[in-house]
Amino acid sequence: MSNEFNFYDKTNLKSYNLDESMRYQLDMLDRLDVFTRRHCENVANLTCRLCEYLHCNKSFTEYCTICAYLHDIGKQFIPPEVLQKPGKLTDEEYAIMKTHTTIGYDICMKDLKLRPYAAGTIYHHEALNGSGYPRGLTKKDIPYEGQIIRVADEYDAIVSKRQYKSHIGISDTLKILIENCQAGKSNPLIVKKLFKVVIDDVEYEIYCTQKYVDELQEELKRFEQIEKYREKMENAKKEKDKNYYYEGMKMLLKNNETIDNYFSIYEEYKNAYKKRKAMIDNLYKEIKIIKKLKV
Repeated sequence: MSNEFNFYDKTNLKSYNLDESMRYQLDMLDRLDVFTRRHCENVANLTCRLCEYLHCNKSFTEYCTICAYLHDIGKQFIPPEVLQKPGKLTDEEYAIMKTHTTIGYDICMKDLKLRPYAAGTIYHHEALNGSGYPRGLTKKDIPYEGQIIRVADEYDAIVSKRQYKSHIGISDTLKILIENCQAGKSNPLIVKKLFKVVIDDVEYEIYCTQKYVDELQEELKRFEQIEKYREKMENAKKEKDKNYYYEGMKMLLKNNETIDNYFSIYEEYKNAYKKRKAMIDNLYKEIKIIKKLKV
């Protein structure tokens, strides 16, 4: 009955056609905790697709994607009680958290194979208006890859923090990014392209969910037929007719379904169908909202 939608499934590592020599850089992620690793993968996926919508060339896209994979590599040295704290960080804890940028930069600069991608670690929290860290740089000093990764990182961080399991309500996250653009922190063009990436994902989620709904619909038809046979069996006067409909019910059952439990399974399918149909409706509403957003 489970039909979990994988937010980033269609943009996996293979889609980048990365050279084998780059596997070393990506293997660095094995040192991270599972949540940070997942975040780094998500940010890299988003960064790659943002580069495509920004019409960046292939070499820059690959370079930027690797930078994004490594952007939080410094978090391996942040104490777990700070890194994984569920609530708001204290000022002291936040100061410790911010050091992941410089720690990551030092890790990259000391390794010849990582050095070319150090920009991802040091620039992804810089803001165009100078309010970011660790250096408080302004637009003219923040390289393009840093500006792109900042948007991807910010988006995924908010989504992960809110623990969204689908794109329903995702327009609220985009509104936060719009506010940051208005405050002069993020590049408006990059955020606009993020809208396109998100719409692609929402449409893909609708496609996947609709496929599951179609499958459920076929199963519901089967259960409806079983119910018809049951009604006829109960209303039949002759024993042979009762047996005929009983056998018909049994022929329509699948897997672990039985005459005794099929109705509860039928109810599960109906509930799943109703839930997924409502999800699709909400996803279409989200697309309409996103398309009306202005940066």
